[in-house]
Amino acid sequence: MSNDLIRVGITVGDINGVGLEVIIKTLQDTKVYENSIPIIYGSSKAVSFHKKEAVQIEEFNFLAVKNAEEAKPKKINVINCWKEEVKIILGEKNANGGKYALLSLEAATKDLKEGKIDVLVTAPINKDCVREAGFEFAGHTEYLAHMNNQEDVLMFMIAGDLRVGVVTGHVPLKDVPSLITEEAVEKKLRMMLDSLRKDFLIPKPRIAVLGLNPHAGDRGTIGQEELEIINPVISKLRDEGELIYGSYSADGFFGSSNVKIFDAILSMYHDQGLTGFKSISFDEGVNYTAGLPIVRTSPDHGTAYDIAGKNRASERSFRNAYFLACDVHRRRMRYDELHKNPLEKQTTKK
Repeated sequence: MSNDLIRVGITVGDINGVGLEVIIKTLQDTKVYENSIPIIYGSSKAVSFHKKEAVQIEEFNFLAVKNAEEAKPKKINVINCWKEEVKIILGEKNANGGKYALLSLEAATKDLKEGKIDVLVTAPINKDCVREAGFEFAGHTEYLAHMNNQEDVLMFMIAGDLRVGVVTGHVPLKDVPSLITEEAVEKKLRMMLDSLRKDFLIPKPRIAVLGLNPHAGDRGTIGQEELEIINPVISKLRDEGELIYGSYSADGFFGSSNVKIFDAILSMYHDQGLTGFKSISFDEGVNYTAGLPIVRTSPDHGTAYDIAGKNRASERSFRNAYFLACDVHRRRMRYDELHKNPLEKQTTKK
């Protein structure tokens, strides 16, 4: 197997949703095979079912392999993570959707951790279904942080040059204010800076920080978090020479040209950042988990039960997630090469 080809592990997500539909549509793009080897963690029968029932195409050939080491270039490789017959009911939220999504995820993350694949692209899961199957995490992001012994990661939404991160993720809105601390905001900003440099090769990133309250607190009349927590962190990092600006009012910011002049935006909570992001990126955005030693991406949509099996799901977000995972992998290798210790370079040449 060529060392130049990136081994991309793909989880199937909820088998009753649109995951396999967008996977199949993505893998019809011949550009996929120029620099990577796709490896689907799921079931040959499940892939065949979606090919026939959801995508309704004849020409989609794949190779069943026992493990990632057997994966072949220029082929769609499928690892069978279960052998039993499974009843797939497209568009239905049920226990099977969670059980088999979890089997796929566990097999792929195990191989990722062992270096058998280079990057991971995850299709959407339904949180209720996987919780019923024994999943103890709020989502993929939290699970991968746990698997990699990371206390914290950054949910980073990407659509071309638009990059939006969040301080708080999958938590109830009523809990957000207590979680906005100087430590939390600073930690997420440093993760964002690190990711922009290593994963996107931006040496001097410009970051905009959104306020928590409407109108960014309006100088303290609509809340104190900006004055007491967020702005002091911005000042601290600016004193270190970082190009951090804010805090900005979220509504005005996403509706202005400011979006285009920054390399990334840090929002305080999930819907604050993602509402603006999805309004701009439509169905092309990618969810990237920054702050991990591994590379993982996913589309920015869910299981979409309402259109599952109707051949209406757009693969653009999943395709972008696939190519972004490969791009980040290459950039990290490039970054490591550029920042390698000169003495180490000399030793390597010998």
